[in-house]
Amino acid sequence: MADSGASVGYFPNGVPYNRVGSGPRNLVVFQGLVFEHKPLTGLAALTTLSMYGFLRETFTTYVLAPRPGLPQGYTLGDIANDYAAVIERRFGQAVDVMGTSTGGSIAQHFAADHPELVRKLVLHATAHTLGREGKAAQLRVAHSAGEGRWRQASEAILALVFPGGGTARLMRWFAAHMMAFTAPRDPSDLIVTIQAEDVHAFRERLAEISAPTLVIDGADDRFYSEALLRETAAGIPNARLVLYPGKGHGAIGKAFQRDLLAFLLEG
Repeated sequence: MADSGASVGYFPNGVPYNRVGSGPRNLVVFQGLVFEHKPLTGLAALTTLSMYGFLRETFTTYVLAPRPGLPQGYTLGDIANDYAAVIERRFGQAVDVMGTSTGGSIAQHFAADHPELVRKLVLHATAHTLGREGKAAQLRVAHSAGEGRWRQASEAILALVFPGGGTARLMRWFAAHMMAFTAPRDPSDLIVTIQAEDVHAFRERLAEISAPTLVIDGADDRFYSEALLRETAAGIPNARLVLYPGKGHGAIGKAFQRDLLAFLLEG
């Protein structure tokens, strides 16, 4: 059996990471909004890292989160600079980068400000700005978390990830209780990150991204609308767009795996 390559820790500048896989190529993932800036553990690690299991023989994947203890007013560009310091020190060369959701907003800054560190860029379930519904949901998360109401904070996010009734309602209920059970005492990092993405407006800078780019998501994402996704791909000179009809935020599945791997390996 191949070495899983799994490990967790913090880089010298405080950026937490999970590593999975032992492939010869490096993929660095900027993960989406998380309640606490630390390496993934337990069910969160199992759920998130399983998304990248199909890559483990080809890639060594590092999943990053923003460093803990963000000061008030820290921007997505500041977080991107923290990630750049990690990649410069750890790899010393360009790597494949994938940003998911809020991590994709950070990845836009990263690719524009540090082009020498990006071999290929994947913008997964993200756009040049949050949609109106996504902004409202994330601000509800920040407000609820600030009052210590973590179940309500979880529900505000999950309502857009798993919309509808029946099975979706049951998934929201279970996930919200699990997220609230493991929530941190201090919501500061979450609130600072949400405030940073609330003012994220990158449309005029998209043309600065020079790396080959894949914009990929479900066409029915309620955080980042289809129109915003199309604008994002159109604004990047060397970008392609893959949308899955009828799928929501992330659109994780066999088609996503196939298209992601094909993009990263081509050429």
